[in-house]
Amino acid sequence: MSETFDLFWLALQDCIAALPITIFLTVVSVLIGLCLAIPLAVISQREKTLGARLTNGFVYFFTGTPLLVQLYIFYFGIPSLPAVTNLMQTPGWEFLKEGYIWVLTALTLNTAAYSTVIFSGAIRNTERGEIEAALAYGMSKAQAMRRVILPSSLRRALPAYSNEVIMTMHSTALASTVTIVEITGAASYFNSTYYEPFVAYSAAAVLYLVLNTLLVLAFRQVEKRYLVHLKSRLGSA
Repeated sequence: MSETFDLFWLALQDCIAALPITIFLTVVSVLIGLCLAIPLAVISQREKTLGARLTNGFVYFFTGTPLLVQLYIFYFGIPSLPAVTNLMQTPGWEFLKEGYIWVLTALTLNTAAYSTVIFSGAIRNTERGEIEAALAYGMSKAQAMRRVILPSSLRRALPAYSNEVIMTMHSTALASTVTIVEITGAASYFNSTYYEPFVAYSAAAVLYLVLNTLLVLAFRQVEKRYLVHLKSRLGSA
């Protein structure tokens, strides 16, 4: 029993050492994905336009295929294209040789697609009264979207978006399949050294649970601050 605990502690230390990579992949992909998803959600509202069709195609591809397949396409497929291979040899573009770039690209575009669906649905579900009030104040449709509809939609989308952020954090585990040593990768290396899969992946699970708990608590605080008006409305109903 003591030996198992010692191995678990050793595995946990290895996973903790890889924690910064998991946090880096999560934070960067979520932030860039958020910046992409908000304008894409707005564009998708303009039905029958070229922008909306391209956005819907982007969302359809990234929500309709497994993230692991997307990861392989970006990590193995795109860098093997002659144009990209030649670009890697060009001064200033050597960073494309780094595996992190392609892993981040896959994670970012995947979370951007799912976030676009969340925000787009929240925009469509905006109460008609809010829109009419904005227009009655003399706002144009663009001003109403920027000042009223979008802020209201983003607040209401918080619970669903928090789940997407957590899922993105979980998805970073797939980076271990392309030799990126994050938490799961560290657990795999530990297992290949000590041949203790239960100990190795239990340590990884504990660390993921800690990260998950911290994210849940953080989003609860954000929701308490920005969704107070919805609680008061439900309480008076």
